[in-house]
Amino acid sequence: MPRRKTVTVALTGASGLPYGLRLIEALLAADIRVWVLCSQAAQVVAKQEMNLTLPSRPAEMKAWLLQRYPAAPDLLEVYGREEWFAPAASGSNPPDAMVVCPCSMGALAAIRHGMSDNLIERAADVCIKEQRKLVLVPRETPLSAIHLENMLELARLGVVILPPAPGFYTHPKSVDDMVDFVVSRILDQLGVEQTLTPRWGE
Repeated sequence: MPRRKTVTVALTGASGLPYGLRLIEALLAADIRVWVLCSQAAQVVAKQEMNLTLPSRPAEMKAWLLQRYPAAPDLLEVYGREEWFAPAASGSNPPDAMVVCPCSMGALAAIRHGMSDNLIERAADVCIKEQRKLVLVPRETPLSAIHLENMLELARLGVVILPPAPGFYTHPKSVDDMVDFVVSRILDQLGVEQTLTPRWGE
C-alpha cells in the first residue's frame, strides 16, 4: 500500500486562527492525513478571534475537529504539546510537510534557533533537518529587525515564509474569501490540488 501523504498543522498564538482551521478543513477534504499540534496561546487566540473554545485534551480536540470537519477518523490525529512519542517528533517518521499557521514571532524565533522545547518546535526542527517542506505563516506587523533576521535565516535554510497577505485581484466579497486566498497559497506550496480561489489569468 502506498504511504498516505501527511501534513502536520501547528496552531500557535498569533492572530489568524481562521487560516489554520480552514487549512485543516481543506487538507482533510483533499484526503490528506493531518497531524494537528496546538499551543496553549492558540487556544486563547481562538476564543478571542472566533469565540471558539478549543479542547485542551488531544482526544477531545480530535473529536471536536471531526465534528466540525467530517472526515475518516484515521485521517486526523491530534497530539499534546509534550507528546514526545508522536511521529512528528522523530526523523524516522516525519510528515511530508509541516505548516505553522498562524505562526507567532515567539514560535518563529524558537524554530530559527532549534529550541525544541515543545512538540511544535521539535516537529519543525525535524522538518528542517530531514529537508521536508516547512511553511511558516507569520502574522505580525510591523516587523522588527529581529523578526526579519529570523525569517531571513529560516528562508536561507529552505523554509517557506508565507505571510497571510490576501490578494485583492480576485475581488473578495467576504472575509472567508480572503481567508481562502491565503489557504490556497499554502496548499499550492504543499502540492495539494485546490480550487479555493481563481488563478491569475484564468
